Order: sequence, then C-alpha cells, then structure tokens
Amino acid sequence: MPHPLSSPAPQSPAPNPVIALLGRRLRLAVIGGGAGSFIGATHRQAARLDDRYDLVAACLSSQPDKAQSAGASLGLPVERSYPSAQALFDAEADRADGAEVVAIMTPNDSHFPYAMAALAQGFDVICDKPMTNTLDEAAQLRQRVKESGLVFCLTHNYSGYPLVRQARAMVANGELGELRLVQVEYVQGGRAKPGPGRAAWKADPARTGASLVMGDIGTHAHQLLRFITGLEVVQLAADAGPIVPGSQAHDYAGALLRLSGGARGSFWVTQAAAGMENAMRIRVSGSLGTLEWAQEQPQVLHFKPLDAPAQVRTPGGPGTLPLAARSSRIAAGHPEGFPEAFANLYSDAAEAIAARRAGQPPDPLSLHFPNADDGWMGLRFVDAVIRSSASDGAWTPA
Repeated sequence: MPHPLSSPAPQSPAPNPVIALLGRRLRLAVIGGGAGSFIGATHRQAARLDDRYDLVAACLSSQPDKAQSAGASLGLPVERSYPSAQALFDAEADRADGAEVVAIMTPNDSHFPYAMAALAQGFDVICDKPMTNTLDEAAQLRQRVKESGLVFCLTHNYSGYPLVRQARAMVANGELGELRLVQVEYVQGGRAKPGPGRAAWKADPARTGASLVMGDIGTHAHQLLRFITGLEVVQLAADAGPIVPGSQAHDYAGALLRLSGGARGSFWVTQAAAGMENAMRIRVSGSLGTLEWAQEQPQVLHFKPLDAPAQVRTPGGPGTLPLAARSSRIAAGHPEGFPEAFANLYSDAAEAIAARRAGQPPDPLSLHFPNADDGWMGLRFVDAVIRSSASDGAWTPA
C-alpha cells in the first residue's frame, strides 16, 4: 500500500474548500501588523491569496489612536478598528457576524497572553513565531489548545514552500532510506552593524525572550529540520551569544545535534553575517541519498540518490508528490516564493477550521501546518540551546 504522501494527487480538487463547507469565507481579525510592518502586510496578503478569509476587524497598534486610523486605511469601519486586543475579543465574540479566526503578529512577549485570551473566547488562532517567549508559557498554551479543540496555526512559513513539502513527502516515502545526517543553517546580516536594528523592541530581552537570534530565526531552522525529517533533537551541545562588539542580544547560535533514530546533525544561525540576506539551507542525508534545499532558490530541490545520477525537482515537474502539488498555484517553470509559502499555511489552517466548524473530517493533506506542539518543541529547543551554552557547550537533553 503506498504511503499517503506518495499516492496520486486528486485530479479535480474543490476550487475553495472553505466555501464548499461553510457557504462563505471565514471571518478574520488581526492583532498587530500596522503601518510599516513587513510581516503584518505579509499575513494579510497570505490570508487573501486563496480567497478563504474576509478581514472584518483589527487592532493594528498598541496606541489606540493609531489603531483606529490604521484600521480605516484598510477599509475597516471605525467600530471594528479596535483600540486594544481585549476590546476586539470582547466585541467580536458578541457579534452575530463577528470574527471567527484571530491572527496575531505582535512583538514576541504578547503572543502568549493574546493567544490565551483568544482561545478562551472561542477563536481559532493563527500566530506568528515564536509561539511564546518561555518554555513554561509554551507548555501552558499547548495544553490550552488541546483542551479547547480549536485550531492553532503557528506561521513557520518556510514549511509552506512546495519543495519543502516535496522533501517531507520523499523522506516519509522512504526515498532517502534510513536518515543519518542533517545540516541546517539560517544566515542573515541585518544585525552585522552595532545598534538597535530596525525594530527597537528587539533590543529588549523582556520582549524578545532570552535569545533574540533563537526566537527570530533559530526556531525556524529547528522547525524546518523537524518538518522535513520527522526526527526530534534528543541532545545538543551548543554555543550562543553576541558576536558584534557592544551587542547585548544574542546574534549567533550553533549546536551539534543528536537526533532520534541515531542520526547526527549540525545547526547554526546568525543575524550578524555581513552582506548576507536570508540564506536558510538544509541538507538531509540517508542511506539511499541526499536532499538539499535553499530558501533563496526555493524552486529547486536537489536529490542525489546513491549510485545514480543527481536529480533536480521543481514545483509541478516530474515526480511532484501530492503534498507539494497542493501547494503550487501556477504552471511548472514559473516562480513562486515567500508570500505563496505563507499563504499555504493560511489556506491549510482555513480548511482545518472550516472542517471543524462544519463538523466534517478535514483533508489529511491540509494538516501539515505547524501547530502548538511545534511551538512547544521549538521553545524546548531554545531552552536547551541556552542551557547548553551556559554550561560551556555541555551535552544537554532537548
């Protein structure tokens, strides 16, 4: 019997599963992501790309006057441009046409209280990473999600790329054999110069968490490793801290990894590599071959089988598996990228939310978005890196 991720893709998928289930789009409210926010605009574009949400309400700033003017700039009525997140939750929960889903794209320290409050009032939640700032908060939020039965999607958007999903399906289908080695890195250069950087709040550990680089991009690299391989980090030996003179925030972290099943790995992330942009890469080697993928060339997945010629996989090209096929919107040979990957998470979450609300089982292929379990595992990894580094790189359980 073929693995479910390798079976043939359906020939005629429903054009909009949310409307098919509910007869309308999901009603979405957003918290944060106002004027000048790159990630806020990305979230809103992702929500609209596949036509599965209507934006009906927002709290776009922690400053009430800015929140209302920013809402008006998006075409929202004044009464649904809220001065605070709690005001939004209270008012929208009482409306017959109120928001059903809340997307959170605020500084890291507010993810936990906003997500907990949203779940308490019955909203499904889409939350930017990291899920929380501390492992204890992550454990509490994970438990609350389980108790609520609501959908929680964590926007580790790199798992939305078609060829990342192709890699996951190939590993699950056994095409790499027994996994032995994993190398993952995420290299940026935005903090190579001394100074607070683009977002002043990121210079404050109380708002970013104990390790800026781990919360910002380390959790992305960790989730990518887990998503593609299905392996867990069992132990690690890590070093983390600032490398730019005068910096107090962590801008570098690296670790040797011992993975479930006996595989070995290496991990390193930095935001202080001068001249670098957004170089996230992963290499997975098994007993039958190796896969390589790089975020800055997301249309290409290299597959190097043992004792056979190297292959290049592209979205929609020969050998595309169903999990990748459902994530591609355009014809083979055309580029897709960051916004589309982000939108895949929003669309998958929408299908899961609509199915829950309709009392129907979701399409299993829609359930590959990161969730509260992934967020909790990410914070466990961050905590282990910090503890190992504080112990001069001692091997530390993760």
